[in-house]
This record gives sequence, C-alpha cells and structure tokens, in this order.
Amino acid sequence: MVFTLRPAGQDDLPHLTTLYQRAFPDEPLLPLVKALMTWGVLALVAVDDVGTVAGHVMLSPCSVGGGHDAVALLGPLAVLPTMQRRGLGRALVAGGLERLAASGVVKVLVLGDPAYYSQLGFAPERAISAPYPVPDGWQTAWQSQTLHPAGDLVSGPLSVLPPWQKKALWLP
Repeated sequence: MVFTLRPAGQDDLPHLTTLYQRAFPDEPLLPLVKALMTWGVLALVAVDDVGTVAGHVMLSPCSVGGGHDAVALLGPLAVLPTMQRRGLGRALVAGGLERLAASGVVKVLVLGDPAYYSQLGFAPERAISAPYPVPDGWQTAWQSQTLHPAGDLVSGPLSVLPPWQKKALWLP
C-alpha cells in the first residue's frame, strides 16, 4: 500500500475524529487537535491510495525563555492501529521535521515514549524546561531533536500555544 503525506485541513476533521478515537480510545486528544487546528500549526496526514487518512501529526510553534527562538512542539501523533508498524509515524515526523527545518525552526521538542522517539532521532532534553514539571519517572520522556546547530544554544522555559497550557496534557 502506498501512502502520501499532505497538509491536513478542516476537511480532514471527520477522518481525524475516527483516527484519534481508534488510536487513543482512552485519551481525549481530539479537543486538543481541534483547538490546535485554529492556531494554524503545521499538521500533516498520511493518506493511502484509496483516500483513507491513516496517520496524523501536529507541530506547534513555541518560544523559549520569552525570546523568539524558533522551536516547535511535536504532538499529537496518531496512526490507525491497523496501519501501525509500517513506518507511517516515522514518515509523518520526518516530513514535519523537514518542513520545520526549511522554515528556520532550530529545535523540536516532544513529551513521549523514549523507546519510540529515540528511534526518530530524539534525545533527552535538559536545557529547555517543559511548561509544567515533568513527573518523576518521566524525565527521559522530555526529549528534543536539534534541526540546526543554533538549537544547541537554546535554553530556558518553553512557552506554548494556549491549547497546550493545560496541566493535564503534561501528566501521565
């Protein structure tokens, strides 16, 4: 099966509803997805050859330390359970990182499974702090990937878009 990546739009919302309900039946991520859509974040979908939206990723612009550092926050990322382990998540993240690097973003952060994200080039982040304290036992889940050498110089607290300013999104 062949998949193509393309920007996500409002017309994809019914497909995203199905995708997130299947991929995360116990996590209410759809309100976050809908809220982020109104902020014009970078969002991509993976579509198969018959038009099924099989995956989705969002990357939100952020700043660090009140400055104008070009950083982004990855998430949410979802792939239909029947399509997982086929490289769709990797392709979505790579496509997003490529677009961000081309637009001048120097670093991308994520709070997620280190076993998964380390395979995509992410490593534990120590210089940029999350908007809320990362719970004990999750310290290695706060990760980043540098897209430009200037990203290694960025440090301080991360400032996120309003939809991300809910403490519950940063807890296990």
